[in-house]
Amino acid sequence: MELDAPVADNLKAIAKRLNRRVEDLVIIVLDRPRHEKLIADIRATGARIRLISDGDLSAGISAAVIGTGVHAVMGTGGAPEGVLTAAALRCLNGEILARLVVSKPEHHERIGQMGIKDPKRIYKTDELAPGKKIIFACTGVTGGNLLRGVRFFGEGTRTHSLILTYDDRQVRFIDTVHLYKRDDIKVVFY
Repeated sequence: MELDAPVADNLKAIAKRLNRRVEDLVIIVLDRPRHEKLIADIRATGARIRLISDGDLSAGISAAVIGTGVHAVMGTGGAPEGVLTAAALRCLNGEILARLVVSKPEHHERIGQMGIKDPKRIYKTDELAPGKKIIFACTGVTGGNLLRGVRFFGEGTRTHSLILTYDDRQVRFIDTVHLYKRDDIKVVFY
């Protein structure tokens, strides 16, 4: 896969790697006006699109987790989310390709202050999240492909979290019931 290659070429490469047809791929894209051409290009290949209003971090992680039904994420998102996604993908043996989008004069000024000399540089996963001791943790706030959102019940809340570790390659899904301090608490399993 190449960041500057046509969408159709990248989807063919992903399909080949996953031993699937392009028409069997599900690609997540943030539903933004800036992605209109990208969405049209993906649709032209026959791949399926799942548009999301937010949650590009969760979407990026779900592309590397078997059983989520997501095969790739394409488009422009936030730089902090890209770095966090890269850390999770290092733990999952996944891959992200990213480049800073510099579209305003203040962006050029900011990246210059950060010491970035080449704004067109393409970063790979291990460049965005270097290191050997990576631990990634997140908790679902709203429901999605990867995690359930926070659920409230009379005596407390229930959360669903994900913990990933790089060095021992463990993936832990944690379902937690948080009980309020009361004497007559009943835990409900569902």
